[in-house]
Amino acid sequence: MTYRIGKVDVNALRGVNLAVPPGEFISIMGPSGCGKSTLLHILGGLLQPSAGRVLVDGEDLAAMGDAARTDMRRRKIGFVFQRFNLFPALTAEGNLNVAERIHGDGAQKMTSEERREVLRLLKLENKMHHKPLELSGGEQQRVAIARAIVNRPAIILADEPTGNLDSENSAIVLEMLQKLNQEFKQTIVMITHNPEAAAIANRTVEMRDGMIINQGSRA
Repeated sequence: MTYRIGKVDVNALRGVNLAVPPGEFISIMGPSGCGKSTLLHILGGLLQPSAGRVLVDGEDLAAMGDAARTDMRRRKIGFVFQRFNLFPALTAEGNLNVAERIHGDGAQKMTSEERREVLRLLKLENKMHHKPLELSGGEQQRVAIARAIVNRPAIILADEPTGNLDSENSAIVLEMLQKLNQEFKQTIVMITHNPEAAAIANRTVEMRDGMIINQGSRA
């Protein structure tokens, strides 16, 4: 992946070759500026690579136009960012409902029982009528996770999901991601600087200077 800044080409990613089988949970680690977030955004179709292919369930995101990539994200990918990106005027319940409407009638939604179980695990049962400013940072992140998974995406891409959280909220978020992987068989790619967070994944991929230097071994 090459960016042009003025008259200078900057290689954000160089020769990256990564395969993530369905149902795997991987963490990606590396120093700031090594290309982790760029890689995640390419995997999610938020950025188009300057070269190469990005295959998601046999479909090449790199060959798609904007509309097709948007449809792919809607159908198959859930995002969890370090910034919560909740709608401030809506309650937690409203944020989840908007996500369901955006994904449309064709999306695979959670059953009512599954949704209740997710809210219980995230400790949000009594927070659904609160707006974001009435919630702590940890609670907002947990709402953001619930919103990302309410339509049962096949793939969850998480960019530093515990980066702004205390240890208690971090533990809740990581437990939820682990459960989604183990019980719902969702594929998870998580960027983190925290070795303890990375340890819950099946394997840890290491990056440096825009390259993958260690693919890790499956646990």
